[in-house]
This record gives sequence, structure tokens and C-alpha cells, in this order.
Amino acid sequence: MRLLFVGDVVGRSGRTAIAEKLPALVADYRLDFVVVNGENAAGGFGITEEICQDFLDAGADVVTTGNHIWDQREALVFIERQDRLLRPANFPAGTPGRGANLFMARNGARVLVANVMGRVFMDALDDPFAAIDRELSACPLGEQADAVVVDVHAEATSEKQSMAHWLDGRASLVVGTHTHVPTADHQILPHGTAYMSDAGMTGDYDSVLGMEKDEPISRFLRKIPTGRFTPSMGEPTLSGLAVEVSDRTGLAEAVAPVRLGGRLSEALPGFW
Repeated sequence: MRLLFVGDVVGRSGRTAIAEKLPALVADYRLDFVVVNGENAAGGFGITEEICQDFLDAGADVVTTGNHIWDQREALVFIERQDRLLRPANFPAGTPGRGANLFMARNGARVLVANVMGRVFMDALDDPFAAIDRELSACPLGEQADAVVVDVHAEATSEKQSMAHWLDGRASLVVGTHTHVPTADHQILPHGTAYMSDAGMTGDYDSVLGMEKDEPISRFLRKIPTGRFTPSMGEPTLSGLAVEVSDRTGLAEAVAPVRLGGRLSEALPGFW
């Protein structure tokens, strides 16, 4: 199975990259399943129903999120009827939406996608390890699921790595999001789980984490907000991760970074 994970989409620039590049990736590489993290898609903060649908129409099968999921208030409503939009599974019981769901890939495989948020240096939610364990125990790889994808939206690399090693052999892919910088540690762990500490962002890299540079620089220099954070509108890079998943075991057989357009060096998987 050919799986593509696309890192945090930031603002209009990132949305443009999805609209212009994702349909061709799906068609040219005959992708079976695509996950897009869209939590920064609406002006850099949250996601709207229209934007979510645009991603699905472009070829995404699932949209994951993170700490900005509720920044657009409409998400509290439409997430209940849009089962392809996930919020972190470790929100307290009774929170709208769902943190995991089982989906059908284009090749007929059953794919469990789970979204969880870290606690180190972030707003403290419930235990992400317990939350993800519940989701994977209810739908184990090799039984109810043919593949399992876990989006760990977290600040600390140590927390992401710990989650990946703890899930090694129970998931096809554990991938980090949130820090908006692609890491160089893509690998297959000893028991067959593909991992990358951060998939990077899909947006303009001539920026500070996708935002126009002046305001964040000013806040570091003066410690005083002088305006709003505004997404940078330059040429975007689509950043993410490609994984070849075994149809027999549901574990990873190959993994490689994906970078298209913009300022970063291009990277495409050689195994597709």
C-alpha cells in the first residue's frame, strides 16, 4: 500500500500547495491513502468546513489536527458530521468529534488513523499514551486494521520518539507534527513501524513557522506584541512523508521524505 502523510498546512500558501500538487501526486504515484494535517489551514489558526472539504476533494482521505483545532469556532459543530476530520484523541471525554477512525483505502485496505497531542511544553491534555493505547487495542493492526497511522502532534522530540518506540510493531507509521520543520530522521524502527519526528509544514518557508517574519522577530526582541501573526504568502513547499506498507503484515517496507516546490530541496521517494 502506498501511503502519503502531508505535514501541517499553513494558511493560503499551504492550501495552494495542496490544491496544485496533491491531485497530481495521487494520480502519478497511484497513492492508496493520504493523510493531511490541516490544523493551521485557516489563516494559520484552525480549519473551516470549506477548507476541510477542499482537502478531501484534492485527494486527502483524512485530515488530522492538533492544538489549534478549535480556533475556528465552526469546527465544534461540523466535526460532528465530518468523520474524516480528526482531533486529538486525548481530549477529555465528551469533547466533540473523534480522535481515531477506520477508513477504506483506494486498494480496499482498512486503515486506522489516530491523532494524539503531546503534553510536554503544550496545553496539558489527558495522557496521550493511554489514549492511543485504547484506540489501537480496539482496532489492532493485523486484525480489524490492515494499516495504522498515528499523528503525534507534539512539541518535544523525546515525547514523539518515545511514542514511536512504544508503538513499534503496532502501527504502520508514527509521524510527528506541530513544529513545522521537517526532520532528517525518517526510518523504519526495529519492529517495522515507519517514523519521522516531524513531517514539516506545507507552506512558505521564507517565514517563521509559516508566519510573516516581522511580528515574531519583534516579539523576541521587545517581548511586546505589536500585531497579529499573519501567514506568509510566498511560494509554498509541500512537505511530508511517503511510506510503502506491506499488504501482508501492515508494517513499513520503505520510507522517504517528500518535498515539492518552494525554497526547500526537492525530495521524492525512489521506491514508487
